[in-house]
Amino acid sequence: MTLPGRQGLYDPRNEHDSCGIGFVANIRGRKSHDIIARGLQILVNLDHRGAVGADPLVGDGAGCLIQMPDALLNDWARATGRSLPAVGRYAVAMCFLPRDAAARAHIVEHFEQVVAKEGQSMVGWRD
Repeated sequence: MTLPGRQGLYDPRNEHDSCGIGFVANIRGRKSHDIIARGLQILVNLDHRGAVGADPLVGDGAGCLIQMPDALLNDWARATGRSLPAVGRYAVAMCFLPRDAAARAHIVEHFEQVVAKEGQSMVGWRD
């Protein structure tokens, strides 16, 4: 399938594959915790996206796509003696790591090697 070209407010780079979609936004572009809370409520209300199925204890990976929480991350960076590039010049990876210390250390080391191999620099880890 070929997507249409960029026109008006439509940009094909923003396309994501999704089964069900809920949308919450502030019309003035203001970030707020209330928007996140409402987005999470959408996930709860979509039964088929909220761990209801063959195994009711396991989720299916549904989540929220949000703007980069730059102020939050800059607070963390300052508190830990780090600095971040300008917003839009860095990325965040959310990783679910093993609880076993040896396995966790192995994964962290491998992740950092891949980041370096790709020519990127690692700022740090945050729990």
